[in-house]
Amino acid sequence: MLASPLVSSSASPKITLGCIAAVALLAASVSGCGSGEAQDANEPTGNYEVAITKVAFPRRQGLGETSRLLITVQNTGQNEVPDITMTVNGLNYRSTEPGVADPIRPVWVINAGPINGATAYVNTWALGPLAAGAERTFIWSLSATQPGTRTLAYRAGAGLNGKARAVTAGGGVPAGTLTVNVTRRPQDSSVNPATGQVVQKGQ
Repeated sequence: MLASPLVSSSASPKITLGCIAAVALLAASVSGCGSGEAQDANEPTGNYEVAITKVAFPRRQGLGETSRLLITVQNTGQNEVPDITMTVNGLNYRSTEPGVADPIRPVWVINAGPINGATAYVNTWALGPLAAGAERTFIWSLSATQPGTRTLAYRAGAGLNGKARAVTAGGGVPAGTLTVNVTRRPQDSSVNPATGQVVQKGQ
């Protein structure tokens, strides 16, 4: 008769302690979520001087043609750029056609972006730290899908979180635009035997 109460009384503390441990663990997890380090905590704050030294992209392209877009950036300042980035706008357009499930349509299909440069932002690529005096080139492989006169806007950055800012020697924004005419007919092209590069007629 005494065995039953003893078993009951010894089991109860075990259950209670287990519940307390679970609640404590849950509380610690919830607390940890709110006390985590901010994503931009490691990005230094400041201005970093850079210059866009080269932009290459065929100004005349045929529909469906594949071309390379190259943008080279140089660190013209004294300090290492935390994370050199490039934002390109104009690769897509918004369709006004009614009933379209996705109104965002490509002007150029991105076949390949800068190697190891993908970020969480669809129009921004990052190639890591850039030492003083060094250069880095962003390269895209793009195929034209929409005819007409199109404008691409590009802008260099020094980080992804807004604390590190890229500036020119004069304190401006390192940015630019280029205008491309995409025709409905593919452009005549040939290969330069000396360089191996594709040369399009009319450029």
